[in-house]
Amino acid sequence: MPLAVFNRGGKIDGYAERFDKLTLFPGRMAKAAKLGAPPEHRPDKPWIDGCSQLWFVNDMGDALSKGVSFEFLRTEIANVAASENGQRSFWLWLTKRPKRMGEFSRWLERQGIAWPRNLIPMTSVIDKAMAGQMKHLLEIPTEVRGLSVEPLLEPVQLDLRGIGWVIVGGESGTLSRPFDLAWARDIRDQCRRAGIAFFVKQLGGNPVENGKSLKLRDAHGGDWSEWPKDLRVREFPKAFRKLR
Repeated sequence: MPLAVFNRGGKIDGYAERFDKLTLFPGRMAKAAKLGAPPEHRPDKPWIDGCSQLWFVNDMGDALSKGVSFEFLRTEIANVAASENGQRSFWLWLTKRPKRMGEFSRWLERQGIAWPRNLIPMTSVIDKAMAGQMKHLLEIPTEVRGLSVEPLLEPVQLDLRGIGWVIVGGESGTLSRPFDLAWARDIRDQCRRAGIAFFVKQLGGNPVENGKSLKLRDAHGGDWSEWPKDLRVREFPKAFRKLR
């Protein structure tokens, strides 16, 4: 449910018409907050059983783009997450700009506003260069912070201090870059040593096992019945079950 979206496609409700133009969609998060709780049991997604409602704040854009004011973010995100309706869900706020998210956190503090415990700050890490940005998440006073290691393009060592959740995945699309499953296993083992939740989202369009491409029926590599059994791991932080 994007709030600030860049999109190359045509006009779609909730999506910007132009890739190079920032477009705001006020009220979308508040609308989602009014929806009811998910079913107690999802046969097609058993890993969700027992979890509270989960939403991505902006899955096709970045609400922390420079053109988005902190006042807008307070009204549309922080206030909604802390509202009576919003507190029934966890809100996964993913950004490629964790430094600005930390600045927003400090700005809220100066306004006398606490960071909502159900607003999960997350940042993207796709390679070694981006791993250095993780430190900015630690500036945000909250219980759970997350990483979206997707698409993972090379082996990466993560400093997981203060991190509670890691999502890993390969790249989708016809021109997908290789996703060596050894990299995913290494991230899984790092999470095991740190005692944090690990979640494999998809293997992408070009997964590689022992130097050979895996041919999967699912073009995104999202059908875990096709995966090696040791990578069929979809864990959530324990905190995600607290709102039930």
